[in-house]
Amino acid sequence: MEVFKKRGEGTRFQILAEIAKGEPHLRQKDIADKLGITIQAVSENIKSLADDGLVETGRGHSKYKITKRGIEKVKREALNLRKYADQVLETMTTYKSVWPALALEDLKERDQVWLVMEQGTLYAGKEKSPAHAEVLYDAKKGEDVALSSLGGTIKLETGRVVIIKLPTIIEGGSKASDLKKVRRLYSDGFDRVGIMGTVSRAVVDKIGIKPDFEFATPEATAAAAKRGLNILVFAVGKMTRSISRRMDEESIKYIIEDVSINSSFD
Repeated sequence: MEVFKKRGEGTRFQILAEIAKGEPHLRQKDIADKLGITIQAVSENIKSLADDGLVETGRGHSKYKITKRGIEKVKREALNLRKYADQVLETMTTYKSVWPALALEDLKERDQVWLVMEQGTLYAGKEKSPAHAEVLYDAKKGEDVALSSLGGTIKLETGRVVIIKLPTIIEGGSKASDLKKVRRLYSDGFDRVGIMGTVSRAVVDKIGIKPDFEFATPEATAAAAKRGLNILVFAVGKMTRSISRRMDEESIKYIIEDVSINSSFD
């Protein structure tokens, strides 16, 4: 397309199109403001258009007038732009969104598969479920597989969140924490464990719990819970507020368990 081939040709086309509208008293400043360019750039381009016989200047009530040759150029380039836009739109309608999953069995290109979410991970296999997709490329069992044409629904219930509130270091930290209560809460069974703060790290180390995440904990907790995972989070003092606030924002149910030992720390 000529309008895209040469540097500045697009600007020339736009200026020519503005002049083609035949508005009386059209000023260079009007064109500059409309196209977001300088008046000097407009002036130089109009001179170039006039030299090429596409525009006439200084005749009649209109300061600038497009010639017959200029009209033909605008029409030609406008049609080319329309064709190009149509091609782009046609390409986008065939564009496929691609989603990753783990293959439950060997899968072949164009296989119709069914989807399930387990432990926060999407799996694709041949066992029927309410959600389905099409395989884009061959994949072996256990590999990541590219999917398109997703349809149906994946049944997913939000997981539960338990926030363990620990005493601050001023209040005694891990030494002032009821570790027996922590162990009892942990034994209830959770898919992921998150921590916030140094005291939290000390407590899980004492009990022998390996946390799954300790940075961006409120965000990680919300993301995991929304995928149906049950989360246990250790937070120190007022840090619990940032987690509970995020749960409220995401409409995720949670409970807070204070495990501070009632007696003061000596």
